[in-house]
Amino acid sequence: MLEFISAQSIGVLVIAVVMVLLCINIFKKPMGCLLRLFINTLGGFIALFVINYIGAFVGISIGINWINAIIIGIFGLPGVGFLLIWHLILTI
Repeated sequence: MLEFISAQSIGVLVIAVVMVLLCINIFKKPMGCLLRLFINTLGGFIALFVINYIGAFVGISIGINWINAIIIGIFGLPGVGFLLIWHLILTI
């Protein structure tokens, strides 16, 4: 025998869809911030590796430790610039 979808099943489905849409709307902004932080971090570490690779020819290298990782993770490319300037000031 063929059963049709009951009104109760349709109600549950509608409520589930509304809940999913509300969750997406609520978490959209924090996820955007996390994505931006991830992209900043990735760009900063790529720049750090490029500076260390090119800097090996001229004697400049920035160590990778947890303090530098926090600075690069939060600030991204400007953090790498800060670390580079800081390194140059300390070596003068």
